[in-house]
Amino acid sequence: MSLTPIGEPRQKTTVASLRENKRNREPITCLTAYDYPAARLVDEAGIDIILVGDSLAMTVLGYENTLSVTVDEMLHHVRAVRRGVKHALLIADMPFGSYHASAEDAVRNATRFMKDGAEAVKIEGGEKRADLIRRIIDAEIPVAGHIGLTPQSVNVMGGYKVQGKSLADIEQLMRDAVALDRAGVACIYLEGIPREVAGMITAEVGTPTIGIGAGPDCDGQVLVFHDILNLTFAPAGKFVRQYGDAAELIKNAVRGFRDDVRSRQYPADRESYHLPKETKAALDAVLERKRAMRR
Repeated sequence: MSLTPIGEPRQKTTVASLRENKRNREPITCLTAYDYPAARLVDEAGIDIILVGDSLAMTVLGYENTLSVTVDEMLHHVRAVRRGVKHALLIADMPFGSYHASAEDAVRNATRFMKDGAEAVKIEGGEKRADLIRRIIDAEIPVAGHIGLTPQSVNVMGGYKVQGKSLADIEQLMRDAVALDRAGVACIYLEGIPREVAGMITAEVGTPTIGIGAGPDCDGQVLVFHDILNLTFAPAGKFVRQYGDAAELIKNAVRGFRDDVRSRQYPADRESYHLPKETKAALDAVLERKRAMRR
């Protein structure tokens, strides 16, 4: 999406407009969102892409990693986010197991995401996923690629480690990126790779690259909504920049409510509803008669 001058209507971000961004060297912005209020706030703030990432497994559902989240859980959040988005491109992660068994399963699951409001699906893996991605794109479903540190492969990688440090690994990443580019992906997420390698990939492919822990030379950047607001309960990665402290804000608000209730300062009279004057007068009369009868 091209930069919109102040006062002009904002245009809808599309797969085509992402490539226009790359051609015009206009940085692409992306944040995750997992529910209606977050999606609405992110969209109204002018972010280009909203990603319903499988990171919701940890940030929202409390799982240890992304492997446990199911298709149904992801779709629940996609539907909620869809209701809050007007302008951003909505991309959804296909979770672990939803595209690994067969191409037929992958197309079927990707179709469910599109029916529930996603405008593209994201799949982890490079060269080895290229044929599968072509099958999904042939079904009229845009696909975002994801290479480098791929969280769904955490057990194979032996942990969350920066990828692409050796010449052989760099060569494989370049092959992965080119394969995804030729397959026709909408964009390529580059996670946890050296800046130099991300810059090489970005210059090599025509597809827009979106970095997370991949340095400033990508065509765009993505961060997790909860990370930038200090709403995660784990140490932040080196690449995370915190832009607000919602955790402290929320805790202070909750403590304030607790203290006001305990001290009977909440609710005040102005926060209470009252009977109409006529009804109150009639009720008072009834109560007075009852009291008189008990005397």
